[in-house]
Amino acid sequence: MSRISKDQVMHVANLARLAVTEEEAELFQKQLDAIITFAEQLNELNTDDVAPTSHVLEMKNVLREDKPGKGLPVEEVMKNAPDHKDGQVRVPAILE
Repeated sequence: MSRISKDQVMHVANLARLAVTEEEAELFQKQLDAIITFAEQLNELNTDDVAPTSHVLEMKNVLREDKPGKGLPVEEVMKNAPDHKDGQVRVPAILE
């Protein structure tokens, strides 16, 4: 007996906005059943001594240390602003 019905395949296809023919639904039903059967084999594994992980490889932060530095002069930055006043960049109002 299949673990997934053709109606379920058609329902998922509809949710994904996929046009699936009856023949394709039968094929997908067989393929999805095989995938589910394979995935169920994982339930047979003993994972009692396996520590939970977020990644299979040991990861470390490879970014540089965040250090404050001197920024650009205001005059230099304002050269790129299309509209500015008193050292502030002016933008169109979005609220009334």
